[in-house]
Amino acid sequence: MAAPQSPHPADGGAVVAERQTLRLKPPAMYQVILLNDNFTPMEFVVVVIQHYFNKDRETATQIMLKVHQDGRGVCGVYTRDIAATKVEQVIGAARQAGHPLQCVMEAI
Repeated sequence: MAAPQSPHPADGGAVVAERQTLRLKPPAMYQVILLNDNFTPMEFVVVVIQHYFNKDRETATQIMLKVHQDGRGVCGVYTRDIAATKVEQVIGAARQAGHPLQCVMEAI
């Protein structure tokens, strides 16, 4: 947006606006991470990953195994609002199914 300048007598009273380019930084990104527990069935985790993170069965199974072996697995990277929504959806689905699956988001 241009900032107006005060009129200068030599310009015949004309106001000149200078164009300033705005540099926008990209939005902060967040990882959505599933945490391992010893109670949630592996098949349920695979279905959740497929449904909420749009992964194919093979990719969802790989993420589930990462969660099982390493205690956590990244399901996707999103902007803050989308990541928060995904976390709420996963936790809601897990609670509705009676599972203690935990899902969190972390800034990258």
